[in-house]
Parts: sequence; C-alpha cells; structure tokens
Amino acid sequence: MSLASRPMTQATIERFYAAFARLDHATMQACYAPGARFDDEAFSLQGREAIGGMWRMLCTATQAKGMAHWQLQASAITARTAHWEAHYLFSATGRVVHNRIDAEFDFDAQGLITRHRDRFDFWAWSRQALGPPGLLLGWSPWLRQRVRTQAAQNLAKFMARETPAAA
Repeated sequence: MSLASRPMTQATIERFYAAFARLDHATMQACYAPGARFDDEAFSLQGREAIGGMWRMLCTATQAKGMAHWQLQASAITARTAHWEAHYLFSATGRVVHNRIDAEFDFDAQGLITRHRDRFDFWAWSRQALGPPGLLLGWSPWLRQRVRTQAAQNLAKFMARETPAAA
C-alpha cells in the first residue's frame, strides 16, 4: 500500500508509535481528539490533556532513568488496530519489562484518536515489573486495583508538579 492510499487513521497510528519510539510525548498527545478516552490495565483517562499527561510522565521517566533499556516496536498496524512491544525499565522497581500490547482505536472525522484501548497480560507484566509480589498476586483483582490506584496517584502528583499553581 502506498503512503498516499493508506487510510488517514492508519497514518495517525503510525505517527503515534513513531513518536512513542522517540519518546516524543507532545506528538503523541497531538494524535488525540480533545475528548478522547484511554484505557489499559493501569489507567482509565478522559481527555487529551489527561492522556497527554500520562504519556509525558511515562516518557520523561524513561528519558531520566531508563534510556539504556528503552525500545519500542509497533507492527500489524491497520486503520483501527496495532500490536506493539515495549522494552523498558519500570521506574518504581528498577526491573526490566518486555510488555506485549494489542491496541484498538476509534477516530473522529479529522483522523484524531477518540478512543484508545490497550490490552496486555497483566500477570505477565506484573511478574516482570513487580517481581515476587507480581508472581504471587498478579492474577488477583486486589493487585490489579492497587496498581491502578497507584498509577492514578502518580499521575495526579506528576500533573500537579507540571501545572503551575493559579495566582
């Protein structure tokens, strides 16, 4: 398929993952519509600003502490789906992770992402990222909820530091 003949939405997905591979959170955020929704095993976010804040937090943490381990490959990109694999250092534990993710997207008429859903094996991720606790409890709803709660708290703290206080 020539570049000119591929769907606009596929081009958005390709631009998104190319930016992610470079840890370019600003370009990633620009791929989302203002009222977009993002969901994965750790985050459930509404709005381009919140989603962009998550990508900014993850990209800056990787740039600061894990560049030696960072690698992203996207494949099987279609007009609405992609598979991607990330190799990275989980900043909370310093453990190396290789996560395999399947993504689904919806788009608006301008080709901006309105819904992004990433799915991955939480138990496989938790064994790598958390070590023994993930091995023992990664299957449990309790650990999944604890990870979601911690991720939301970390994002809120990050966004509060990133946003200047109103005068």
